[in-house]
Amino acid sequence: MTPPVVALTCGEPAGIGAELAVKARAVLRADVPFVWIGDPAHLPPGTQWAEVAAPAEALAVAPGTLPVLVHRFAGGPAVPGRPDPAHAQGVIEVIARAVALVQAGAASAVCTLPIHKQALQQGAGFAFPGHTEYLAHLAGGVDVVMCLASETLKVVPATIHIPLAEVPRALTPALLERTIRLTDQGMRRDFGLAAPRIVVAGLNPHAGEGGAMGHEEQAWMAPMVGRLAAEGLDVRGPLPADTLFHARARAGYDVAVCAYHDQALIPIKTLAFDEGVNVTLGLPFVRTSPDHGTAFDIAGRGVARPESVVAALRMAQGMAAARQGR
Repeated sequence: MTPPVVALTCGEPAGIGAELAVKARAVLRADVPFVWIGDPAHLPPGTQWAEVAAPAEALAVAPGTLPVLVHRFAGGPAVPGRPDPAHAQGVIEVIARAVALVQAGAASAVCTLPIHKQALQQGAGFAFPGHTEYLAHLAGGVDVVMCLASETLKVVPATIHIPLAEVPRALTPALLERTIRLTDQGMRRDFGLAAPRIVVAGLNPHAGEGGAMGHEEQAWMAPMVGRLAAEGLDVRGPLPADTLFHARARAGYDVAVCAYHDQALIPIKTLAFDEGVNVTLGLPFVRTSPDHGTAFDIAGRGVARPESVVAALRMAQGMAAARQGR
């Protein structure tokens, strides 16, 4: 059986990733076994760490010590707040190494710490918009969607990092249907929900208000949702987004599929700013990530909060257990 050890990638060495790995280990101790993959030279001074040759060896490391799968980087030392393109190739290699470990059954899940895409592009010609697309590539080009998850709320944006003016053209019937189907499959496989309850937010204010504020809801969103419901999916919508996220409404569904980035991320970051986790649904392995960036402005100061990384590691453990039927 796959050892219940999460592979935690180092992320951008000049960011807050390394210090958050150390803090997460202090919080979780042996509750969520994980191994940090990276260059020990990038860890905060004074970090107590132990080299392991394989993820399973992390289970024997003392709870107050960070298990490290060493991956030496080219380039100079990591300077907090100043990303070095010379580190880019190492960052990319660590992600690929973590995926290979999970694919080989040596680790149970991948949890990624934040990267700096500009440094990766400058230093290694990184050709992907971000982690999600690179992980899908490593998995063989599978279809994936981004899910932001917490105990309070789970959301999936159908369109992500595009200008708001482009959303109506990008939000096609095919895209939304694919997003709903991948969400349904992901909730079943990764969160252990036998019949996930999905709601779909409308694109326009008041879900178009009968055509007075937009036509997409009536023209194709409602018919498509109705067709999926007739197939057996527990899906409703499109519903007005402005009344979809209060406590009473949230009690009626497990996940909300939203039309665009801010429609999904504003409510979850309001309700669970420190506990939100970025999950990639559709991969053949579990991947989570804290829902924040490299935070160069506070890197090296020791003030970064570990709650999102802790939540991401806990969720990775739970998702891996769900996939293994435990």
